[in-house]
Amino acid sequence: MSGQKYVYFFGAGKADGDATMRNTLGGKGANLAEMINIGLPVPAGFTLNTEVCIHYSKTKGEYPEGVEAQVEEALAKVEEAMGAKFGCDTNPLLVSCRSGARESMPGMMDTVLNIGLNDTTVQALAKQSGNEAFAWDSYRRFVQMYGEVVMGMKGADEDPFEHALEAKREAAGVQYDSELNAEQLKELVAEFKTLIKEGTGKDFPTDPKQQIWGAIGAVFSSWDNDRAVVYRRDYGIPHEWGTACNVQAMVYGNLGDDCATGVGLTRNCSTGEPGFCGDYLINAQGEDVVAGIRTPKQIESTLSTDMPDGYKQLDDIGRKLEQHYKDVQDIEFTIQRGKVWMLQTRNAKRTGFAAVRIAVDMVNEGLVSKEQAITKRRIPADDLNQLLQPIFDPAEKEKAAKEGNLLTKGINAGPGAACGHICFSAEEAEAIYNRDNSAELVLVRRETSPEDLRGMRVSKGILTALGGASSHAALVSRQMGKACIVGASELKIDSVAGTITAGDKVLKNGDWISIDGFTGEVFAGKVETKPSEIVEVLISKTMKPEDSETYQRYEQLMSWVDDIRKLKVRTNADQPDQAAEAISFGAEGIGLCRTEHMFFHHLAEIREMIAAGDVESRTKAVNKLLPFQREDFSGIFRAMNGLPVTIRLLDPPLHEFLSDRHLEENPTLGEELANELGVTVDFIRRRVEELHELNPMLGHRGCRLGIVYPEITAMQARAIMEAACDVQKEGIDVYPEIMVPLAGFKTEFDNQANIIRAEAEKVLEEKGVKVDYLVGTMVELPRAAICADQIAETAEFFSFGTNDLTQTTLGMSRDDYGTFIGHYRENDIIPSDPFQTIDQDGVGRLMQTGVERGRSTRSGLKIGICGEHGGDPASVIFCHELGLDYVSCSPFRVPIARLSAAQAVLEEKA
Repeated sequence: MSGQKYVYFFGAGKADGDATMRNTLGGKGANLAEMINIGLPVPAGFTLNTEVCIHYSKTKGEYPEGVEAQVEEALAKVEEAMGAKFGCDTNPLLVSCRSGARESMPGMMDTVLNIGLNDTTVQALAKQSGNEAFAWDSYRRFVQMYGEVVMGMKGADEDPFEHALEAKREAAGVQYDSELNAEQLKELVAEFKTLIKEGTGKDFPTDPKQQIWGAIGAVFSSWDNDRAVVYRRDYGIPHEWGTACNVQAMVYGNLGDDCATGVGLTRNCSTGEPGFCGDYLINAQGEDVVAGIRTPKQIESTLSTDMPDGYKQLDDIGRKLEQHYKDVQDIEFTIQRGKVWMLQTRNAKRTGFAAVRIAVDMVNEGLVSKEQAITKRRIPADDLNQLLQPIFDPAEKEKAAKEGNLLTKGINAGPGAACGHICFSAEEAEAIYNRDNSAELVLVRRETSPEDLRGMRVSKGILTALGGASSHAALVSRQMGKACIVGASELKIDSVAGTITAGDKVLKNGDWISIDGFTGEVFAGKVETKPSEIVEVLISKTMKPEDSETYQRYEQLMSWVDDIRKLKVRTNADQPDQAAEAISFGAEGIGLCRTEHMFFHHLAEIREMIAAGDVESRTKAVNKLLPFQREDFSGIFRAMNGLPVTIRLLDPPLHEFLSDRHLEENPTLGEELANELGVTVDFIRRRVEELHELNPMLGHRGCRLGIVYPEITAMQARAIMEAACDVQKEGIDVYPEIMVPLAGFKTEFDNQANIIRAEAEKVLEEKGVKVDYLVGTMVELPRAAICADQIAETAEFFSFGTNDLTQTTLGMSRDDYGTFIGHYRENDIIPSDPFQTIDQDGVGRLMQTGVERGRSTRSGLKIGICGEHGGDPASVIFCHELGLDYVSCSPFRVPIARLSAAQAVLEEKA
């Protein structure tokens, strides 16, 4: 085992790795090596691979045999490459220690800078640099960071280091840390060491070797910290991957006013606009930029003036990287006395708006192919949802401004409209959301840190007084698709008092606030919204396609998607307007029309049917529903204009229409029903009592209703076929697919199919019209999947009802699982919410069995899915793998399903 390679060197124009080794070196380590390989200026360093982290985690802090020796060897190479020696009292080498997982996890794990400083090496650094304040500022930063990250001096409500720093600034009468002189910084170092001793009972270590191993251990340990675990859970990153650890020679952006540090993007990742952009600070270190402690300058606005040569170097590097990686790059850099050094590059996180624009622009520029542009790495399918969400109505914003509710304007970091109740802490936001997951919240902070992740993920939007477009808040909000404004420096945010002050206006905890992530405007109160541009073009028809660049790029992208995908995409719709919406979004039929939703519009008639005590009375009541059903189906057939429509017969238990609760809420209801049917109120009450079930979702519902009450099935079949004939006579092609719900036995299906087909043939003969129709079943019981070969003998299509299939397979009520699913997810009992993403190992295997057995009997069997999973990207890809013909989802998720279906094809080819 000692012969295994764990440590990979990079520097002096050569590297042990490259970009293909991200599983071993992590994204950061692989890209550092790749930048060396393509000739970019990268400080020398080395990467401890992900296997070291996995071993370290499993053994609770031990390293694999041979790691220490390999680190010593690599450190010697770094010393040679940089012309300095680690721990030397005349020419000291300082290093940083950073994490780097396979997939980017911005801010979730730990970093330590300036490792190697002590009371001796700081003197050497001061002499070497000719800048004593710089040396002691670096030392102050190191002691603070090491104390927090390695020695555990963070996580409390109040940061003792920041208190001491703030007190020192106030005493010196300065605003920024960089304005403190060498003597004041020297005092801070001593104060920080005392705080560490008081807080941990341990002395700050002065041995550079001890420091470096302490930092490496802290980085590996941070893989398992709470925020990293939560982040991985949210983004589907496996816990077992581990992180790499990158140890790299320090370069300095805090040597003086000819130095800077920053984070750059080769294109704007909020809007997708072309051009190098980002944040930088003069005379600072990198953590100052991402932490949002100071509001940085914008690269695109002022760097070319402040440092023209540095800007040119940076712009050239950005172009070279984008051409090399064929994607937008997020880079970290330091300018040390005029020279640009690259510290990191990675594929940039972007909003849904930016993702679509960047993908389309890059294809049009000839940089990538259409297939490359629509991969899920570039455009996670769910991100399309951002383009369809409401935005603030300009007229309402103008009105709010006239009323004096415009508080300030900050930096627009994450587009979209967000209104919510002000919340000043992540803990409070999470607690409120856990009590009521419909709560609308906006997290308001002076600046966010990785510890705020739990609050950020449950909030509609994020607002900070400090920070720039590359701060933690901006970076994470872009990935989450949240509206975000940073750097709103005119706001005085007092989280202790629970107030936001802007001029003479004071907002308190719980007050409404509105933020426009497109413009950076912050409003007191609630601003009304309007549909997005794409919805205005497709649905509202209030905007012409040529007037919206957003729509034009979206439409171009979706045309590529449709050329690639194989799965059809239908919609779940019960009304003509819903069907029309879905067609506008690209739906190719209706995969689920729930007839019970129509019944709720005619409660008097359905209740009369339920309360009837004999077949004759029941048939009379049922036939009252016939014209309403026929009219509803006619409207849907017309809206679909020749596309197939799958109609599920009555499914829910009858108590949903008439129960004790309904009689209690409406005291006259029993008497009205009794008068209509010519019976007593007591009879009605007895009838309602007979319908009561202890477990109605597994009781008298679905095909069981139609078997016991065949007149219901006959009426629905007649209504469907009469509507089909009438609309076909109008010159519109109609393709009804009549679906029997909850059939677990072939005999159940056959019972209902016989009634449907008999009634359908009667109608066709009466109307003298030929309509092609199918009769199939909804596979939502494990038995139906297992016995699919039997059912397919007479069923002409299957549609997986994955909501109930999940419920009946897992024995988990979809109505009640909310009380414990959060605990399950928090403790990794299950990898994802099974009612949102198909449980592929359990439910998925039943689906696979159903497909294989069904098609073994009927080779051309049409099979789809109509549960809510039909709009979940991971589930759509799984359905493609199973060989389904279509997925069906709600109208606004149709574009997401289309993109997911195309991505499934590309993954299959990869």
